[in-house]
Amino acid sequence: MIAPQSLPDEIPMTPEIKTLAVLGAGTMGHGIAGQAARFGCTVVLNDIDEARVQKGLDAVRATFRTAVDKGKMTSDEAAASLDRLRGEVSVEAAVASADLVVEAVPEQMPLKRALFERVEAAAPAHALLGTNTSSLSITEIASATKTPARVVGLHFFNPVAVMPLLEIVRGEHTSDAVVAAARAFGERIQKTCIVVRDSPGFATSRLGIALGNEAMRMFEEGVASAEDIDKAMVLGYRHPIGPLALTDLVGLDVRLAISEHLHRELGTDTFRPPQVLRRMVRAGKLGKKTGEGFYKY
Repeated sequence: MIAPQSLPDEIPMTPEIKTLAVLGAGTMGHGIAGQAARFGCTVVLNDIDEARVQKGLDAVRATFRTAVDKGKMTSDEAAASLDRLRGEVSVEAAVASADLVVEAVPEQMPLKRALFERVEAAAPAHALLGTNTSSLSITEIASATKTPARVVGLHFFNPVAVMPLLEIVRGEHTSDAVVAAARAFGERIQKTCIVVRDSPGFATSRLGIALGNEAMRMFEEGVASAEDIDKAMVLGYRHPIGPLALTDLVGLDVRLAISEHLHRELGTDTFRPPQVLRRMVRAGKLGKKTGEGFYKY
């Protein structure tokens, strides 16, 4: 078991996060990169090959074009934001000058732990080490490092450019200084921050999965159509999107992995994955990204 290696004042903290490295150029990674670049950070977007990096950069450009079309950015602001963003296929090169590293790779604990070990060796000593995990233990990820005090959960929501929340997750050894710096960064990029302790599913995934799983069971039992279940929550409870449409947006495979993790950790039937979810994932119906989930796209 790793012992805490540092107290808050032992980390040479940067007063302001100016340079960001985002590891993983997928949906969440490119969303985080674009948001940070938009609000003044120099950003390096990393992935395992040039094609994935370019796809992420193209997605950021598309997001900015949409913002310009809707009058939320000017063309000059979009151009300046893109000037602050570049791609990189080497993890070590991506994090070499970072004040903050945000990992947004797939939800696999061994993968995240191995990546954090590499990042700690290559990043500056003052850098915050953030993970965008939606449910995995921050403390377990941090235990792969020698400085767990600077590891923090930074759980963004999809689409990052639209969703206002940033869930900051404090691991067992995360220092107060790191939490404060993470909050300052979140507020700078126009996010409303909440701070939660490291527990299975944190606050958001635990509640969201509970609601989503029950909606799926209702659908499976024929209580109502997917459309009507979603309308019940949108119109009756003022949710911006229904739980089944949200599952399609997040990805059914992602929801299944989180459900399985929470069921293992918490042991309650609330988090036991519904059979309809398992069947749809086996059939390749993963939601919007495949063109079909609870809805067709």
